[in-house]
Amino acid sequence: KKFMALTKEEKQEIITKFSQAKGDTGSPEIQIAILSKEVEKLQGHLTENKHDSPAKRGILTKIAKRRRLLRYLSIHNPERYGAVIKSLGLKK
Repeated sequence: KKFMALTKEEKQEIITKFSQAKGDTGSPEIQIAILSKEVEKLQGHLTENKHDSPAKRGILTKIAKRRRLLRYLSIHNPERYGAVIKSLGLKK
């Protein structure tokens, strides 16, 4: 089973779920949701391939980017931040 990036359908699904307005494809919510899905997939890959260092680096990069986007959202729009956290099940 080869590791795959997100399919167009998966990405489209996330965009329709988290878009703020029609035609919105790059809002922080969408970016955070896409990164979360990618992290999830990479974690699955890493459980089977513990020594895949480039994948480890990739997952850490994605987590860091997601953290920066979440910080941005929490500062600029706390309500939207709360909604994203809740819907993605982040921050225990």
